[in-house]
Amino acid sequence: MARIAAESVAVSVQRAPFSSKWQGSRRSNLHTQVRASQSMDDKNKVFKELGLFALRKKIEDVVLQADMLAPAALELEESRRIRQEEMIQKYNLWDDVTKSNEILVKLADSSKVVDALKDLTYKAEEAKLITQLAEMDAINYGLFKQAYNASIDVSKFLYRYEMSKLLRGQYDVDGACLIIKAGSSGIYSEIWAEQLLSMYNKWAEKQSYQGRVVEKYASKNGGIKSTTIEFEFEYAYGYLSGERGVHHMIRSSDDDSLLHETGLAVVDVIPLFLGTAPDLQIDDGDLRISSGEKQGRTGQAVCVQHIPTGISVQSSGERSHFANRMKALNRLKAKLVVIAMEQGIPEGGGIKREAIADLWKQETRRYVFHPNRLVQDVKTGIQLPDLNSVLDGNIEPLIGANISMRQPSDLTL
Repeated sequence: MARIAAESVAVSVQRAPFSSKWQGSRRSNLHTQVRASQSMDDKNKVFKELGLFALRKKIEDVVLQADMLAPAALELEESRRIRQEEMIQKYNLWDDVTKSNEILVKLADSSKVVDALKDLTYKAEEAKLITQLAEMDAINYGLFKQAYNASIDVSKFLYRYEMSKLLRGQYDVDGACLIIKAGSSGIYSEIWAEQLLSMYNKWAEKQSYQGRVVEKYASKNGGIKSTTIEFEFEYAYGYLSGERGVHHMIRSSDDDSLLHETGLAVVDVIPLFLGTAPDLQIDDGDLRISSGEKQGRTGQAVCVQHIPTGISVQSSGERSHFANRMKALNRLKAKLVVIAMEQGIPEGGGIKREAIADLWKQETRRYVFHPNRLVQDVKTGIQLPDLNSVLDGNIEPLIGANISMRQPSDLTL
């Protein structure tokens, strides 16, 4: 594994409680208390204890998942690290500096993963031990909370580790530049585009990352016409590339006889190269570069069009015209290498203009506001019943479902 990402495929395991006898007796006592207790204080105490069951169940599930997955994962990663060390011993690092750097980077990444898996095992044991101590201490809520926090760290790592096994695309490990453009249907689409911006920023925050809004064009009546967010963390492109396409905000009539599309926006995602960018050469004669108005404190906006393909990109978030020009060129190269990969041709060469997908014709997701508040993912068929939760950034099930559709590649070196 090269690096660790952020989300995971659910691992189906048969979960068993630490102590079924403890659970059964506690449930019985609590039901008796609920029936007998008439005072508000007693009821609050009982309900708090009932809440501990849910907390405890979550901790148990995570610990059991770690117990089943971590040993095999650790064995796999340690064997991979050993093979890489043997490769270094047999290989003359001075013969090919580029190849040598590649091997050393892989070795460093493998060592990082091995250490992280060992730390995961310690955290799972910590969560288990604290849970047991909480029971001995007459159900200490503070200790339960401490165990739960430890289990959250374990769950996040497992999620990222499992996802990284599916994110094996050429640019999946890179950061992401996400661009949102409002549709032409007016104020509703512009407000909807701003809601999508908020959704993606909240998603990043929930993963302990941060999105950087580098460009934002506000509309006169509220909302935004377009915005660009940069996610500078590993595997951001792998996570978000499935978000490309049209996102519909839909409101239907009460009898469901008519559908009223009240807003739409298109999302595009291109790699934000965190390491060495592809060495894509573009003939200056194939470029049309124009300058726009100065945007606030930033430099003059620059728009770059690739004439052979008709692809246009722009940058206005940097502090100088030169920096915006370089940023726009880098975005253009990223866009071209992704299109070339999709068309199965060498990077940037021979792209068929007529075969370039029109994102405005690719529906990705529907967000239904009335009468039912739900989210329908067109690509995967998954449907979530809690629209507010999704708009609050909880899009991991949607992202995970999209990634799970990809075929996992060979996990060997």
